[in-house]
Amino acid sequence: MKKDIHPNYVEAKVSCACGNTFVTGATKKDINVEICSACHPFYTGKQKFVDSEGRVERFQKKYGKLTAATAAAATT
Repeated sequence: MKKDIHPNYVEAKVSCACGNTFVTGATKKDINVEICSACHPFYTGKQKFVDSEGRVERFQKKYGKLTAATAAAATT
């Protein structure tokens, strides 16, 4: 390998939005993440919406809730 072209590999403290923290190796010392294996639905087996940009709320507002008037108009 060539010298002086690779970044320094250090111990990194990873902090999740759920409060979980762990140490791993990376090129940055501190890493902040929104979701980790302790709170991800695939690993926990719990279904929950992971929505950091409001996509679910926008979808529900646009398509999710139909009123009786709009449902009747859609069937005719």
